[in-house]
Amino acid sequence: MESKAERSLSDFNNELKLKGFKVYRLDDSSRTPLVYSRKDFYKICLTTGKSNIHYADRSYETDGTVLFFGNPDIPYSWETLSRTYEGYTCLFSEDFMKPSERSESLQQSPLFRFGGTPILSLSLSQRQFLNGVFEKMIEEQTTAYPFKDELIRNYIHLIVHEALKMSPSHPSLPEKNAAMRITNVFLELLERQFPVERIDQPLKLRTPQDYARVLSVHVNHLNRSLKETTGRSTSEHIAGRMTKEARAILKHTDWNISDVAYALGFQYPSYFNNFFKRMTGSSPKVLRNLET
Repeated sequence: MESKAERSLSDFNNELKLKGFKVYRLDDSSRTPLVYSRKDFYKICLTTGKSNIHYADRSYETDGTVLFFGNPDIPYSWETLSRTYEGYTCLFSEDFMKPSERSESLQQSPLFRFGGTPILSLSLSQRQFLNGVFEKMIEEQTTAYPFKDELIRNYIHLIVHEALKMSPSHPSLPEKNAAMRITNVFLELLERQFPVERIDQPLKLRTPQDYARVLSVHVNHLNRSLKETTGRSTSEHIAGRMTKEARAILKHTDWNISDVAYALGFQYPSYFNNFFKRMTGSSPKVLRNLET
């Protein structure tokens, strides 16, 4: 929280939120990243060049043409190593994909889920085919065709299905120190849910079951891993981070208590009051008066 006013968003982010999708080319002139709220959008990149891609708890060094699938709930970063590179990026929200009635499978797709296959190396013929699909999307997004959203959704699904045909069918080998691995990814995922900047965009992940679902693990396995590596349960980690965020909102905004409760995912203000008092020994109203 930087001020009582909501943080200003870039023009690019505003356009992205309004339309629910954006497709654009990447080249040497686009090294300055476009600013958008990454936790709201899925991402598909088709790039040619040398890069280090960090996704969840793994790192991939790529050299050539790759297809990358980014899930907004899984931490990732991209380090370009080439002097020259080119390609395309497609960003889209979950709501944009919902009219197709196939969005339920996105989180569980091997391309987007934790532990799946988010990066695929492409042959020249595969690259040329997908270049054509991205160009079609770029061309279509500027037309006045009344059904262009549905057409772009179909192009996105075409990319996904082409990638699924390329994906390895065999599961990854188990890695050493699985408890530490799942702990690190959970903690990064937890931190990515914050700060809560808008009242109308409440916290999406609130319970241990929510995090276990995104990470594609059983909630008991997640809890055992966290207890083993940190000594604290999944619920304790979530409650501690939510309390920290609640204190920041109360101190740095003029949101009323009901708004704070809603933004943090509580169904009723009374539930939030009880939670906050249990965690801090004080009510939200009393603490706000003390800290402001």
